[in-house]
Amino acid sequence: MHAPERREAIIVLDYGSQYSRLITRRIRECHVYSELVPANTTLEQLQRNEHLDIKGFIFSGGPSSVYDVDAPSCDPAILKSGLPVLGICYGMQLLAQSLGGHVAPSNGLREYGPATIEVLTEAAADRESFRIFEGLKASPQQTDDLDTPEGQSLRLPVWMSHGDSVDRLPEGFRVLAYTESNPVAAIGHPQGYIGLQFHPEVTHTPQGKEIIRNFLFRVCGCEANWTPGHVIDEAVEMIRQQVGDERVICGLSGGVDSAVAALLIHKAIGDQLTCIFVDTGLLRAGEREQVVDTFGNHMHIPLVVVDARQRFLDRLANVVDPEQKRKIIGGEFISVFEDEAVRLAEKQGNIAFLAQGTLYPDVIESTSHDTASTAKSIKSHHNVGGLPKEMKLKLVEPLRMLFKDEVREIGAALGLPEDWVWRHPFPGPGLAIRIIGAVDEQRLNVLRAADKIVIEEIQKAGIYRQLGQAFAVLTPIQSVGVMGDYRTYANLVAVRAVTTGDFMTADWARLSPELLGRISNRLVNEVAEINRVVYDITSKPPATIEWE
Repeated sequence: MHAPERREAIIVLDYGSQYSRLITRRIRECHVYSELVPANTTLEQLQRNEHLDIKGFIFSGGPSSVYDVDAPSCDPAILKSGLPVLGICYGMQLLAQSLGGHVAPSNGLREYGPATIEVLTEAAADRESFRIFEGLKASPQQTDDLDTPEGQSLRLPVWMSHGDSVDRLPEGFRVLAYTESNPVAAIGHPQGYIGLQFHPEVTHTPQGKEIIRNFLFRVCGCEANWTPGHVIDEAVEMIRQQVGDERVICGLSGGVDSAVAALLIHKAIGDQLTCIFVDTGLLRAGEREQVVDTFGNHMHIPLVVVDARQRFLDRLANVVDPEQKRKIIGGEFISVFEDEAVRLAEKQGNIAFLAQGTLYPDVIESTSHDTASTAKSIKSHHNVGGLPKEMKLKLVEPLRMLFKDEVREIGAALGLPEDWVWRHPFPGPGLAIRIIGAVDEQRLNVLRAADKIVIEEIQKAGIYRQLGQAFAVLTPIQSVGVMGDYRTYANLVAVRAVTTGDFMTADWARLSPELLGRISNRLVNEVAEINRVVYDITSKPPATIEWE
């Protein structure tokens, strides 16, 4: 076995912007590896990772003002490293101030929302700085482009969000763009220092991704080699180095994350892996059968199915509080899993590793610079349980540096069936947190039937992949209805469907009235215990995606 090759990387320093994670994703979409790190991370700390070949840095936006006493700064060694730096919004102001410029309040000329920048094409003579805007096209309202005569400018729509401005440039910098109300909208230095007062990472900046690509390829000299094939080869090599000839167990949940983690590990070490699927009784219709068919029969991965349905139902009897449900389910899952691990060890020999489908957003949330000081507990993590404090098994987490969209690409490359690859997320506690109130077998059967109908109709409408999540919620409310000549008093079911990019925010999906009508008709006609259907039109925030 040989050590994995060093990986080209762009490091994003997080100054608290709501878009920091999005910057990292945009870079990855360009097939360049990127990591998001706390703002106080030092160059020395980053260089300790012998697998990273750092090609440049991006300073994110943030809510602070650089002239505040406690404003976050950066390690001076980063600016002395000779590597390119792109500052975005607060990051531009920090870059300017750190190198001798000055930042001040905009005095009534603040910019929030859409704006138009004028790119100074005469700055093209300074090729190093100007590369950030090379190859861009004029907005539809303007016919000229970068080949316009000297003195004319290129107009580009962008998204602004700032109340401070750079009012004195550092030595060696020049203005690359301005707006009607801000004379300094972009700055550059021949050494590869670039500042953008706008946000190129958001979709409201139409050519923002091209601007990021310019920084990656024209300024930093990156190569587009962060591809699914490259990621798979690297992950397989790292798993083999970590695991050696030891045995691994992996808990399959029925979701794409644990499925892809299992496929990667199986590709690396074969039958040293055993997957465990715990049937909690809180699953969707046909889920157990689908897992067995896909992994046991088609993928030929060693699989053990544990029927723990009654065990979970007994523990959940008469429990109403959603946090208590989550804790009970999480604790019981770990208990069942540990029991099965002991049984497997007795039968097959010592098990040294536990595989998890941890993703990069989970890592970011646990290491964010402001997690301890500002994070509020909304609910326990959506995945089942938590690990015991004193756990003998060592963790294998092959997806821990990947976003969800990257995991889907890798799953497809590994041969995971398309319906698995694009499956909507399903919470670890399962249907228990989509039943508001106490959980029992009868209510689970009602919700399971309702959920199946919702998903079937959305799939028939051809919009399943356009949605982030869609599901039914069984409420504790009953209402009067009429079925034929009879009065009914039955359950109210809520339907929830959202669109989202990263699940940190979400908007309610504008399903057609015709589709909602078909879903409602099927629910009340095919599930006897339901006589009323409502549609949830609340975004996140203020609501969460799940009801509990």
